[in-house]
Order: sequence, then structure tokens, then C-alpha cells
Amino acid sequence: MPRVLAVANQKGGVGKTTTAVNLGACLADLGYRVLVIDLDPQGNASTGLGINVRELETSMYDVVLHDAPLEDCIEGTAIRNLLVAPSALDLAGAEIELVPAFSREMRLRNAIEQVRDDFDYVLIDCPPSLGLLTVNAMAAAEEVLVPIQCEYYALEGLGQLIRNVSLVQKNLNRNLRVSTIVLVMYDARTKLSDQVAREVREHFGEKVCRQMIPRTVRLSEAPSFGQPIIAFDPSSRGAIAYRELAKEVSRGPA
Repeated sequence: MPRVLAVANQKGGVGKTTTAVNLGACLADLGYRVLVIDLDPQGNASTGLGINVRELETSMYDVVLHDAPLEDCIEGTAIRNLLVAPSALDLAGAEIELVPAFSREMRLRNAIEQVRDDFDYVLIDCPPSLGLLTVNAMAAAEEVLVPIQCEYYALEGLGQLIRNVSLVQKNLNRNLRVSTIVLVMYDARTKLSDQVAREVREHFGEKVCRQMIPRTVRLSEAPSFGQPIIAFDPSSRGAIAYRELAKEVSRGPA
């Protein structure tokens, strides 16, 4: 402890934010102190935890670009033990603004160092790209958690993600590794879901969590109410699945 995980996959719409928010909430529910860092300019993890990104005084933009202390950016949520460092729309320009910045890949790592002893888990929700923001997340983390959707083309682009992890490992962060793969959007009624799940398990073996996250309407609805699934509908299949996933992840390598 603490464990710092970058939730990354350069494909969009694969459940990164859903996993960061709901896994974070379920870990907090288990009694761990959890920080979700929203590094995606779209700010979906922030709004999914009830934060209005238009009313923030300090956001991850200020932390990454202007060296604002991370603790000034952290906001509480409706879930006990769960805190969030929200994103802002300004972060969309950060990829370009970071290019000439000094020590540009280490900005987030330096910010997390100041607060990491306050938390058991830090989950970084990465943007759907392999740009400088994602590199910052990987430089700051020890582990990469990859959500993979149980759909056609699921494995496409994963090779590139793993190559990038190796590059970051070689040049910026020797401790980084892909530690956890989560199968999401699983639909038991389709052969395709089973086929993808089997393929991913063959490729990645022990790294793939036993618990799969089902495709459910309630999981899609929860963010529009600014709540994680365990607050929005605690007895739903999605809530049960993320609770089990949190138990599995927290028993994993510390």
C-alpha cells in the first residue's frame, strides 16, 4: 500500500471510466481510502461522482500544467472513503501545452508523491489515447488495469498499449506492469462474449480477473445521476459484479 493503478485502454467506450468509478467506490465500501484521479478531459469520472466540472476552482489541469498541489484539487463524494481529483475541459489542450514543459512526463507522479500516503488506492482514469496524459499516468502508477470489452475488435490496439507500457517501463518507470485485465460488457446470451473472454484468458492468463462485468442498463444510467452503481442501485447485477471485482483486486498483489 498504497497501490497506484492507471486504468488505460486507448480505445474509447470500453468501460474505463465506469470501471475506475465503480471499482473505486467498491474498494471504498470495503474500507479502503481511495482517490480517483480524472485525467480524461471529458471529465466523465468527475460527473459520475457528482462533481460539476464547470464550477471548480482547481482541477487536474492546474495540477498537471501549473504545479498546483494535488490536495487543493481533491473533492469529497457521497461515498465514504472515496475522493476524486476532478478533470476540467481545459485538460483537452494539455497534450499540446505539455510538449515544451520541463519534466513533462513526470508531472502527475510528482503531484501524487505529495498525497500518496493518505490513500490505500489511487485509480487514474486515463483518456482514450496514448498521448502525454496517459504517459503521465503510466509514469505515476505501478500497475496498469486494462478493461477489455467482450466484443468484436476487443484485442485490437492492445498490442500497441502493451508496447507503450514497455517503453514507459524502460524509460520512465521501471516498476510499471500490466497487472490486471477486466472483462467488461459481458453478455452471457452471445457466443461472441464467451469467445472473446476465452481468447483474452488464453493471451493473458492469470492477469485476467475471474469476475466479469455484465452489460446492464443500470450501469449506463448511474453516471447521469452522479452516482456509482453501489449508491444508485446497490442490488443490481452491476453493483454485485463490481463488489466482487473489488474483493478480487484488493486480494491481488499489493
